[in-house]
Amino acid sequence: MKDLESEYDIFESGLNIQAPWHISYRTLTEKEKTLHIYIRYGRGSRFSCPNCGHHHCPVHDILDQDRTWRHLDFHLDFWPYMTILHAKMPRVNCPSCRKIRTINIDWERPGAGLSHAFKYHVMSLMAEMPVYAAARLVEEHDTRVWRVFHYYVEEAMEQIELTNVRHVAVDETSSRRGHQYVTLFMDSDTKRLLFATRGKGADVLKTFRHFLINKGISPSQIKEMCMDMYPSFIAGLERHFPDTAVTFDKFHVMKIVNEGVDKVRRQEQSEQPALKKTRYLWLKNQRNLSHEQEEKMTKLKDMDLATGRAYRLKLSLQEFWTMPGAVADLYLHEWRQWAMCSRLQPMIDVGKTLKNHEYGILRWFRTRMTNGLIEGVNSLIQATKRKARGYRSTGNLIAIMYATVNK
Repeated sequence: MKDLESEYDIFESGLNIQAPWHISYRTLTEKEKTLHIYIRYGRGSRFSCPNCGHHHCPVHDILDQDRTWRHLDFHLDFWPYMTILHAKMPRVNCPSCRKIRTINIDWERPGAGLSHAFKYHVMSLMAEMPVYAAARLVEEHDTRVWRVFHYYVEEAMEQIELTNVRHVAVDETSSRRGHQYVTLFMDSDTKRLLFATRGKGADVLKTFRHFLINKGISPSQIKEMCMDMYPSFIAGLERHFPDTAVTFDKFHVMKIVNEGVDKVRRQEQSEQPALKKTRYLWLKNQRNLSHEQEEKMTKLKDMDLATGRAYRLKLSLQEFWTMPGAVADLYLHEWRQWAMCSRLQPMIDVGKTLKNHEYGILRWFRTRMTNGLIEGVNSLIQATKRKARGYRSTGNLIAIMYATVNK
């Protein structure tokens, strides 16, 4: 206790307390395990105006006789003591503004109720563990810790540079059960998450357009977007980004083909029981099949199945992405003709879909843009969500997205 009472300067330097503030006294409550530090200023002290910066403003009155802030825990005899800072909150009379204003405190952000040191400590914990776990560790309500997290994430996102953004990848991820989605916009060149918003469809493109305009960026600056072939995404792009070209994600193209193959299999399995429980054999790439799966696939191929014909169409389209750009349009045309003549309705429907989106598919050979990066980010976000056992609100999830992707 004697050491505690004698080392005033350690606390003042640690708190970055500047004149006219000084530590007046402290009290230690053993029962509550709490250290109270009282900070005061001398009679006749003057402060800077928080609005115009005018120095030497006299104190007008006291807004709060005992404002408190949570500070880093103080360890005494290896036991943590919660540390609470106390100070009178003065208002000053600014001769320049000619108004009465509440001063800013050196050791805190206005309205936070937490010292800078405590907030930095909490942020370091949240980088390593879920927010709820960090809140429990520092013995604070998680709502208060979330406010700290949101403040610093929003502050960092305000400083993000957008002047060189030209190529944007767009995709959605599930935020919670019941078809609730968040749409992500990522810079394909710098791999940064630029913007995330609730919803999925044409309206999210409108929201992204307003976001760019508010940042002083013209929507025409975005030269290319990579997205899935969802009609609502396409409609939103045409309406809100008329000068932006589109590249359709090749992984989404192959997903549509895989769905066509699986529809053929499900239609045929009622007549061919050997097709039951073989879904993933047809969806996997050949190089990823195990030895046992390869043997089973060989037997199925020898049965002259409609599913086998659909599967060969899939393998042929996989080769499409390895073609030189000069012959890609001819290859796609021939593939569509094959699909249309296959007498397999699901594959005919796939051929029609690819014809309607031919421009954006062929544009991949010029831009080489995919949503592979953003799909990887989706996996990371879903893993983080599972680790935290979900988030109370979509706003919290979006803040976690920004912090996870852009850290």
